Amino acid sequence: MTHYRCGVRTRPALVAATAAALALVLASCTPSDGDDPAPSGSTSSGTPDAQSAPDGFEDYYTQELDWEQCGAGYECTTAEAPVDWGDADSGTIELGLKRLPATGDKQGSLLVNPGGPGASGITFVTDARSVFGQPLQEAFDIVGFDPRGVGESAPVVCLDDADKDAALSEDFSDDQAGIDALEESLKEWADACEENTGDQLAHVDTQSAARDMDMLRSALGDEELNYLGFSYGTQLGATYAGLFPETAGRLVLDGAIDTTLTSDEISAEQAVGFENALRAYVEDCQSGADCPLTGDVDAGMEQIHDLLERAYDDPLPTDSDRDLTQTLMFYGIALPLYSQGNWPLLTEAVDEAVTQGTGSTFLYLADFYNDREPDGSFSTNSSEAFRAINCLDDAGNPDMDFMEEQAAEIEAAAPTMGEFFTYNGLTCWDWPYAAVDQEFDLAAAGAPPIVVVGTTNDPATPYVWAEGLADTLDSGVLVTYDGEGHTAYGSSNSCVSDAVEGYLVDGDVPEDGLTC
Repeated sequence: MTHYRCGVRTRPALVAATAAALALVLASCTPSDGDDPAPSGSTSSGTPDAQSAPDGFEDYYTQELDWEQCGAGYECTTAEAPVDWGDADSGTIELGLKRLPATGDKQGSLLVNPGGPGASGITFVTDARSVFGQPLQEAFDIVGFDPRGVGESAPVVCLDDADKDAALSEDFSDDQAGIDALEESLKEWADACEENTGDQLAHVDTQSAARDMDMLRSALGDEELNYLGFSYGTQLGATYAGLFPETAGRLVLDGAIDTTLTSDEISAEQAVGFENALRAYVEDCQSGADCPLTGDVDAGMEQIHDLLERAYDDPLPTDSDRDLTQTLMFYGIALPLYSQGNWPLLTEAVDEAVTQGTGSTFLYLADFYNDREPDGSFSTNSSEAFRAINCLDDAGNPDMDFMEEQAAEIEAAAPTMGEFFTYNGLTCWDWPYAAVDQEFDLAAAGAPPIVVVGTTNDPATPYVWAEGLADTLDSGVLVTYDGEGHTAYGSSNSCVSDAVEGYLVDGDVPEDGLTC
C-alpha cells in the first residue's frame, strides 16, 4: 500500500539535536545546562540605514531593536515587518529574534537559519555554543530569527493538537478511495490554516522572509549580510543573494537546495537520497554484531520494507495507548538517517519491531521528528509552517496523470522509501493561496563569493543539489564533505570547519571543488 507525502522537512541541527536528546532520554542521562554566561552587549554593530530601504518601508529599516537579557548570556528582541512587502499599508507583524553576543572583537552580526522550512532560528541559537565554533562566537553576534509564519514570528496556526496528531499519523491506501481520503484530509488542514491564521497566510513565502532578512540586516546596523544557512536555510540564503546582491556579504549555504528544481523534482530526488542513506545504514548495521537485519544489504532493505508493510496492515502496539502506523514508522526511520551518530537508535527500533513485534522506539523517534510532546501537544508549528511556506513557493503539478507516472518512477528508483515521496501535487491542491511569482535572480549576479557545502550521502538534501546550486550561482564555490548525514558544518571534520570559519571570519575563499 502507498502513502502520499510531500517529502520531509530539512532540519539539520534540530533533527540531529532532538535525536541526540532522545538518545540521552533512552539512556536515562541528563545533559548539562550549558549556562556559562557570555559577555553581553546591547549595541548594534552600526547604524540602521534608510537608504537601502524600498520606498515606503524606511521606518522598518531604521527601527531600533530593544534587546533584553533572556538567560545564560543571550539577548532577545522583536522586530516589526510589513505583512506584505508589496504594500507599505498592509499592516505589521512581529518577528522574534535571539542572539549570542560576540565574545571577542566583534565584526558584526551573523544571521543563521537551521532549515525546515518551519524550523526555529531562536531555538537554533539557544544551542549556539555547541553548534558554532569559537572563531564564529568570537567574531560575530550570532543572531537567529524565526522566519515569518514560524514559532514566535506571526506563526501559522491550523488544526488543534488532536486533529494534527491524527493527520500526522494517518495511513492512506493506493486506490481512488485512498486518494480521495487524502485529499479531504489535506483540505481540512488547509481550511483550518486559512481560518485560524488569516490573510497573513498569503505572505509567508521564502521571498518575503528574505526581504525580512534585509530589513533585519539594516536594523542590526550591518552594511552587508553575513549569513550561515543550513538545508532550507540555503534556499533562503540563495533567495536573499538573488534579491539583494549588493548587500550580500559572506554567505555560507550548507546542505544545499538546488533553486532551479521544482517541488516535484525535489520530492523525487529526496526519495533517492533517503533510499541511499538507508542502504548505507543497513550495510553498516550488518557489518557489526547483533544487527537484526539478516543476509546482504538487499535482503536487509527488503526486511525494512516488510516492516513498513506490516505496520500498514496491522499497526504495531506500543507502550502507550497509541499504535504505530506505517506513516509514523516512516518518520521513525527517517529521523536517525539525518546523522550517522544516531544510527544505533534505528537499530534499536528495528530490533524491537522484529523481535518483540512492538513499535515503542519507532514511536518515540516519530514524535521527536514531529515535535509531539508526551501529553499530545506539539512544541512547535513546524509542520504547519512547512506546508504553508512550500505551497507559496511552489505548489507542484496537480495533474493526476503526471503524479501517477512520477509515482511509478519514484518507487522504481527508491523501492523502500519512495512511496512516501509520491503525489506531491496533492499537498497544495486545495491551498487557499496561489504560489508567488519568482522575483529573484537565480544566479545572484553581482554577489560576492557564496560558499556552498554538500555532503556526498546526505539524505534530505542530496549532494547533486549542492553541485547544482554552486553551478547556478555566478559566484558559487563548492566544498564537498565525503561522508554520511545531513549537512556538514559542526558535524563532520576540521577541513569543513576551517573552510566555513575561514571564509566567514577572515574572508578566505575556499578552493572551488575542495573535498574534505
